[in-house]
Amino acid sequence: METRTLTCIRCPRGCTVAVTLADDGTITSVTGNSCMRGDKYARDEVTHPVRVVTTTVPVVGSATEKMVSVKTAGDVPKGRVFDVVRALTDVTATAPVHIGDVILADVAGTGIDIVATKDA
Repeated sequence: METRTLTCIRCPRGCTVAVTLADDGTITSVTGNSCMRGDKYARDEVTHPVRVVTTTVPVVGSATEKMVSVKTAGDVPKGRVFDVVRALTDVTATAPVHIGDVILADVAGTGIDIVATKDA
């Protein structure tokens, strides 16, 4: 048996959640969560961790903005985060940019788009 302790990030409470795993890697229990979101977060984090990636890219053609903030439109596997960041190395956005505009489709072959999070 193995127990992993996590801090849940699904709500502001920040519950300390303990996930107990059997020797074969199956989850036998999740404790310490105050809500079902914490249970789901802990199970997912132990079996298939994912992240939303946020960063900035340069903007071309804007008189006021040099950079625009962007993020993945959904979760990407934690092991692919650096692939996503590398794929954005030479990406630029062309003004005008609006919140929700797709800046790069299917980033790093993840099936997830990079979208703008502000106007520029």
